[in-house]
Amino acid sequence: MSTQDAARLLVRTLEAEGVEYVFGIPGEENIHFVHALKDSSIRYVLVRHEQAAAFMAEIYGRLTGRAGVASATLGPGAINLQLGVADATTNSTPVVAISAQVGLDRIYKESHQIVDLVSLFRPITKWSELAPRAEALPEMVRKAFKTAQTERPGAVYLAIPEDVESAKVSSELGPLPVNVVRAQEPSPAQIARAADVLATARRPIVLAGHGATRAGASAALRYFSEHLGLPVATTFNGKGVFPDDHRNALGAVGFMRHDYVNFGFDEADVLIAVGYELQEFDPVKVNPTADKKIIHIHQFPAEVDDHYPVEVGIQGDISSSLHTLAGSVHRRFDVNGTGERIRQMLREELAEGATEDGHPLSPRRIVADIRAAMGRGDIVLADTGAVKMWMARMYPTYEPNTLLVSNGLSSMGFSVPGAIAAKLAHPNRKVLAATGDGAFLMNSQELETAVRENIPITVLIWDDSAYGLIEWKMDLDLGESSHIRFGNPDFVKYAESFGARGYRVGSAGELLPTLRKALADDAVSVVTVPVDYSHNLQLTDKLGELTDPF
Repeated sequence: MSTQDAARLLVRTLEAEGVEYVFGIPGEENIHFVHALKDSSIRYVLVRHEQAAAFMAEIYGRLTGRAGVASATLGPGAINLQLGVADATTNSTPVVAISAQVGLDRIYKESHQIVDLVSLFRPITKWSELAPRAEALPEMVRKAFKTAQTERPGAVYLAIPEDVESAKVSSELGPLPVNVVRAQEPSPAQIARAADVLATARRPIVLAGHGATRAGASAALRYFSEHLGLPVATTFNGKGVFPDDHRNALGAVGFMRHDYVNFGFDEADVLIAVGYELQEFDPVKVNPTADKKIIHIHQFPAEVDDHYPVEVGIQGDISSSLHTLAGSVHRRFDVNGTGERIRQMLREELAEGATEDGHPLSPRRIVADIRAAMGRGDIVLADTGAVKMWMARMYPTYEPNTLLVSNGLSSMGFSVPGAIAAKLAHPNRKVLAATGDGAFLMNSQELETAVRENIPITVLIWDDSAYGLIEWKMDLDLGESSHIRFGNPDFVKYAESFGARGYRVGSAGELLPTLRKALADDAVSVVTVPVDYSHNLQLTDKLGELTDPF
């Protein structure tokens, strides 16, 4: 009987799933797998930390809808994958994490580097398992991808023991056929019930979440809004699924205080949640007394929450559900100018920010200049911290997945490795990682990966030598802050030491031209800009005093 290497079989199963990239670091226990990738159609992207590999896989999965793949060795290598894996699951993003494990000949006893990895990954994945024999690889890989990519998407984990990876199997063994689950049509009965709710509604409002983006429902959402005359707000993760310059746009909810857009929800009696998931944004912020009727439109049922009492659940293809419901409601609603007033106030803030010339720069000036430097379809990754709050609140988006944040787990350090994956997924778009100095240094070593792999990205560091969001929260709740300040390296020299280009912004007027130059270069660039976060408390004080912004 002719045989093949199990490692080569594993690679063939990944090729059958359409995998283009594997992000990872090799170890002694998975060298056969990594070496087998050398002669395959898959590009192995060698990274500098396994956490970064998982973030790359997550962002690739988020932008393509196909599971990103992260690879690591056993023990510490696998454990380092866990933050990105958990981030993917909480952000409903398909990822397949594969690691080595000790051989089956010693897994049952105390031994060097033995950790029960399957149990460690189980709480943060949709499925976690160990391959017990090489012949199981085709079935298990197929199950891994199907589980990761099926609604609700998330991460899965597969451990491959060292002796399984190095085994020989029959040459007749190959990948299983890849089956695609067809979109499910919505229930006519549920459509009719939802239409009845809207028939008597006074001020319905739409909240669009990340699920609408994943489902490619942007066009259907615009049609639904225009056909019925409904205002649309998005979550931070849903930004771009409904364009911010649309006449029915309300902006994004998710800020730490009652913002302009929240007043649109205060007036509403019916909430139409489209692709919304509770981990994106606590529903108590938009339904504090739990008195709104909720129509839940998604590809899976809603989670249970006492501030999210679902009146009607429409489960199925989101675009089909929106079109069918729109055709079943025989009235139009009056947006009543609320959306235009909210958009005008945000436009005025952005315009005022564009003229602020202080140094260090105001957050509003930085946001305005990023928007001016980026095209409508270009991609910005806003790392967790004060950067995310300012960008998600104020940065206008016009297309899905053009502003990426972590809103499920809110992990720091994802933006630099994530930018590398975003550029691989969309090589013809500009990609910018907007990050605080604290988050940047958590995965800044991946600058070397970007330079070595010739993946041109731009990193914009908001430099305040502190954990700015924690300082903001401490000042709000405690009246003072502590234990949040640190020192930084010379970021320009640091970038140059990796072979990247470094820029330091010395005045407000330098930021926009510097950004444009860095983004236009076919190179890895790091731009550092000092930021004045005294504007943080000014903003929350202003919003805290609002009783009626109109």
